[in-house]
Amino acid sequence: MKQNITFSDFVDQFRAYDRYDQFGYEALRVLFDYFEEYEDSCGTEIELDVIAICCEYSVEHWEDIASNYDIDFDDDDDKKSKVIDHINENSVFVGECKDGIVYAVF
Repeated sequence: MKQNITFSDFVDQFRAYDRYDQFGYEALRVLFDYFEEYEDSCGTEIELDVIAICCEYSVEHWEDIASNYDIDFDDDDDKKSKVIDHINENSVFVGECKDGIVYAVF
């Protein structure tokens, strides 16, 4: 038995698991939109598992990602774009929000 949820339901579930602050409102919006787009493109429904999402996805500032993954830059590089390229090559780039880059963690 599956249940369709709204963005508000999605956020409420993160609050219920005391995981809202791991992402914040804007990053949750990015994740929700990503999951809806994925469902539409694949024709497969996703089961909401807050804990799994918290383990598999992260939101971080691009500078922290660069530091954590030892991404080297040339002086003329667009550093944020290079971080997004690195994510696309090694993981899944989900989107951006004011708090940082939302991506899958592998």
